Amino acid sequence: MEPQFIGSGVPPYTKRPLPGYRHLPFQNAHPFLDAEGHSYGEKLSPPDSFSVENWWNCEDYLYSIDLFNHGFWWEAHERLKHVSISAGRESETGQFVQGLIQIAAALLKHFMQEDRGAATLAELGLGNLQKVAGIYLGIDVATLVGQVKDCLKMENSKYPRIHLIKDG
Repeated sequence: MEPQFIGSGVPPYTKRPLPGYRHLPFQNAHPFLDAEGHSYGEKLSPPDSFSVENWWNCEDYLYSIDLFNHGFWWEAHERLKHVSISAGRESETGQFVQGLIQIAAALLKHFMQEDRGAATLAELGLGNLQKVAGIYLGIDVATLVGQVKDCLKMENSKYPRIHLIKDG
């Protein structure tokens, strides 16, 4: 079962290659811990800084969005954790990134047909996203919220994609 994505016109935001496979917990090699993992040996750490003023220059954030847009939700959520730390987990920006982390995890659970976990994570994530309005960190919040809600209520889901808006 491969995910179906909304909108094919979303460009990549980095030149970094996507992983060789989508990690599905307990179904394939752990990306960082297993010698066969697509990111084995890589050490993740928070970016030097991340804020509403410099998000467009944060390679880790942009790559996380690329991962999210291609259904690498586990990978996106792992990398976004470090972005959240850099932003300050309790800050408005950190809480918004936490919402993205929860949404990525919810979409992974939905993909794995774990509907209860998906619903719980989506509720938390949407709550964090909806603390802001308009365009935030390049994301049209209302559009993403609508896409996530639509995705989770359909059996043959069209998964959301994030089209970043630089000036907003």
